[in-house]
Amino acid sequence: MLKPFFSKSKVEAGCDEAGRGCLAGPVFAAAVILPRDFYHPLINDSKKLTENQRKQAKEIIESESTAWAVASVSPEEIDVVNILNASFLAMHRAIDQLKERPDLLLIDGNRFNSYKDVEHHCIISGDALYASIAAASILAKTYRDDYMIEIDRHFPQYLWRQNKGYPTKAHREAIKIIGVSIHHRRSFRLLPNPEQGELF
Repeated sequence: MLKPFFSKSKVEAGCDEAGRGCLAGPVFAAAVILPRDFYHPLINDSKKLTENQRKQAKEIIESESTAWAVASVSPEEIDVVNILNASFLAMHRAIDQLKERPDLLLIDGNRFNSYKDVEHHCIISGDALYASIAAASILAKTYRDDYMIEIDRHFPQYLWRQNKGYPTKAHREAIKIIGVSIHHRRSFRLLPNPEQGELF
């Protein structure tokens, strides 16, 4: 069972990202503040849920959380600041949008760029430990997946509906044959020996 909170007295927001290891598309992040007495058995690390379970969980989080927000950083921005900093930036943008200011941030992972003067704790595998981080992981994942399905309509040859931009064999084969799209991260090694071609 996930832990309901880290601090007994502070307003805390769980933060997580999705899409850091992808070759295409933005990196998304979410921040979620849950009520002190929140519990739902479906809320868990997004990687442990099926797609349908994540969709159900998303509705629960959005209706029952005290505050939530989702933000993203574009491939162009990723290429400028690098993916690690882009992940932190996406989290900052999500926190910016929260309707309530948290006193404490719970960050999934082992690194973070401080957000203003708000205290934070980095927690490795936090999405499998704390409910608020798990909730953030679900929102970040579902919103990013929906985005990749939407742009797949315009670039079906990369099979983003299936691979969501991750470096599958089929995705890389499409890059090799077709070239690079406007949604690809040019700073990433898109092919083992990259001949990445022109944007279109």
